[in-house]
Amino acid sequence: MHTQEITKSQIHILWLASLGGALEFYDFVIFVFFTGILGKLFFSAGTVEWIRQLQTFGIFAVGYFARPLGGVVMAHFGDTLGRKRVFTLSIFLMAIPTLLIGVLPTYRSIGVAAPVLLILLRVLQGIAIGGEAPGGWVFVAEHAPANRNGFAIGLLTSGLSAGIFLGSLVAAILAATFTSAQLEAGVWRLPFLIGGMFGFGALLLRRRLSETPVFQEIRVRAAAAREIPLRAVLRGHGAAIIASVISTWTLTAGIVVVILISPALLQGAFHLPLKSTQFANLAATAALCLSTVALGAATDRFGLRRVAIPALILLAGGSYALYICVAYLPSLLFPVYVAVGFLTGAVVFTPIIMVRAFPPQVRYSGVSFSYNVAYAVFGGLTPPLVAWLIHVSRLGPAGYVAAASIAGAVAVLIAPVARAYGAINSDESSTKVLALETAVDAH
Repeated sequence: MHTQEITKSQIHILWLASLGGALEFYDFVIFVFFTGILGKLFFSAGTVEWIRQLQTFGIFAVGYFARPLGGVVMAHFGDTLGRKRVFTLSIFLMAIPTLLIGVLPTYRSIGVAAPVLLILLRVLQGIAIGGEAPGGWVFVAEHAPANRNGFAIGLLTSGLSAGIFLGSLVAAILAATFTSAQLEAGVWRLPFLIGGMFGFGALLLRRRLSETPVFQEIRVRAAAAREIPLRAVLRGHGAAIIASVISTWTLTAGIVVVILISPALLQGAFHLPLKSTQFANLAATAALCLSTVALGAATDRFGLRRVAIPALILLAGGSYALYICVAYLPSLLFPVYVAVGFLTGAVVFTPIIMVRAFPPQVRYSGVSFSYNVAYAVFGGLTPPLVAWLIHVSRLGPAGYVAAASIAGAVAVLIAPVARAYGAINSDESSTKVLALETAVDAH
């Protein structure tokens, strides 16, 4: 098979898409870093502390539960009207509510209307993010040559992870610079206002992107919109949905447990200081950003199965190493957390599986439906489940990540491969690409 090299133009498109993804994910996750302050400001001062915290995390969770709605609707138009339009729309829908949260009156000013408005804005954010990740993965995969789509998806996933890193970094800087009183007095608004400006900047970047070659070919052949895409997905792609849902569980375990909530779990169960866990978490997130690109590119060279299965087994072991380390050798937290953060780059296998599992005509809908429904379920259930597990056993969270990692390896083995999954220009070349990938993965 002739190996296609990625062009400068394609690299430019991938970087623009990844940067936009980073800025949009920052907008979505910045909320979680300020839940304590938002709980105090947007609910009655007479509310019991734990109830107020539960209410605030409930508003955060609303964003996850709104994802399937936004994902399904935007994916429908992505498969019928084009990837670029919806990919650009998602970032606009994220920028507006993020900016409005930054200027929203608090409970003291408008009473119960404050949390109600916050919920509505969070719903809009959830709808936007529901189209962002699936749309981004499909967009970059279809712009890159088929033999380089692992690298393209890895780069976009790195951008999304960089958004988490950026949110954590901004929160850490503000916490170190200002007192709690100053943050509550109005400084908390800055990250949301910055996020809104980030969003509009990313919108300008995305306007410079072009439609994917794969969708252009579909449109020329009049192959789009013959049937409602989601109906076609549910009717004829059950195996792809099952593999995608299982793999999404792996992704949520890696991101939610290892990256987002492990610092709080380590502080509570092992009494580690805030600064050490926060610093180690930042470094681990940076390692995650690098490893998604490295592991994605490795699948292009060696095949998905050869890379994914050992990487997922290592992630299962690494999760135990992290929690055992802090129990017996807490001084090694930083290097071990960084290593596990790098292993968490295995989350990149989820979008690679999904993009390859669905054919171009229904790809956006298939990826978006599987990913968002699974993420709404697992993203919503994982935090309370892991919080309960760590009270049963201090290694409980590690066991959860390990179980999800092994399930992810199973998903790699059972996932189907669609006939064409990259920016390839003919049926003959797509057949050759598929034949090579199947042969490599069979070893």
